[in-house]
Amino acid sequence: MQIRGLVLDPTSNMPIVVLKDINSDSVLPIWIGVFEANAIALEIEKAAVPRPMTHDLLKNAIVGLGATVERVVVTELREDTFHAAIRATRNGEPIVIDSRPSDAIALALRTDCPIFVDEEVLQNSRATIVSGGRVTAEDLRRWLEGLGEEDPGRNQS
Repeated sequence: MQIRGLVLDPTSNMPIVVLKDINSDSVLPIWIGVFEANAIALEIEKAAVPRPMTHDLLKNAIVGLGATVERVVVTELREDTFHAAIRATRNGEPIVIDSRPSDAIALALRTDCPIFVDEEVLQNSRATIVSGGRVTAEDLRRWLEGLGEEDPGRNQS
């Protein structure tokens, strides 16, 4: 998946991170918190901050402990809440850390690792997008079509 951008839900004014499958037209909007959206936006823009932010601290702790973040995966959609996992290795041993997708994505940007979404999540989210009373799939499609190559976003495999 690639981060295609951040947008505000016109109904709730909550930030949405938009993930797009690089091999198809599948789009996954994930509603996130303001602080997490800020952390993602700062890293997309490569903005310098005077002190490490929370996701920088997480990256530094993981690296300091001798581990490597291999990928992040949006693993589940349960009761309208997305779940994710940070998959890392240390000394060749796998480590799986439960995470909110927004935190996993912010970490993925900082560690330059790929972002994945389980196929079942994509399938289940399609019904939720259309029936959830939020931004519709059509709204997101129109927004994505209006984005140029210079707009914020970062390719992730």
